[in-house]
Amino acid sequence: MDAKYQMSLEDNIFFAKRKLVDNVYRSAKLEGIAVTFAQTEDIFNNVNVANLRPDEIIAVLNLKNAWQFLLDTINQEITIDYIKKIHEEVASGIIRPAGEFRDRGVGISGTNWRPKLPSEVNYEEELAEIKKIENPLDYALEIFLWIQKSQMFIDGNKRTANLVANHEFIKNGLGIITIPVELTGTYKQKLVDYYETDCSEEIKKFLWENCMDGIE
Repeated sequence: MDAKYQMSLEDNIFFAKRKLVDNVYRSAKLEGIAVTFAQTEDIFNNVNVANLRPDEIIAVLNLKNAWQFLLDTINQEITIDYIKKIHEEVASGIIRPAGEFRDRGVGISGTNWRPKLPSEVNYEEELAEIKKIENPLDYALEIFLWIQKSQMFIDGNKRTANLVANHEFIKNGLGIITIPVELTGTYKQKLVDYYETDCSEEIKKFLWENCMDGIE
């Protein structure tokens, strides 16, 4: 798959920072957090926000902090420990244990398919296989989908996957990957189809056409 954007690292970081509020808003909505764009902006600006639960406010602040951690560590290699650290940033104060693999089964809305327990798989080996992908875009998309399908954590997998994928997008000058709020339902259905069939062609096509942003 060809890159949609080819940016310098400096330009890509600047672009990601400019889009940060929108990125956090979209990521929160994808996980079902009931926050508006205006509320997200207020939280970023330390303005008191009514009609949101404390855990929803914390979730948005965690995403903001996770993005800052991502940008501060943009030259680090993606490892299992790094993925855990991203989840720790995302989950701090709201998901327990933060940064640790789940130890029980999880259900997936819209399907009877169930991911294996982390104790039943070897994530180190799976990640090593993904890293053999030479095309930077294919590699970033595979990481994005793999973390979501693996359901490594009890919650926050989509947020973690989005951040880890964006680390690789930005590092390689590919722009950013973000799911438009109006396409959340369509994306989740394509994700379920991918879970059930293990065929990623359709969802990668959808992501390329609808979910990548950058500048020429």
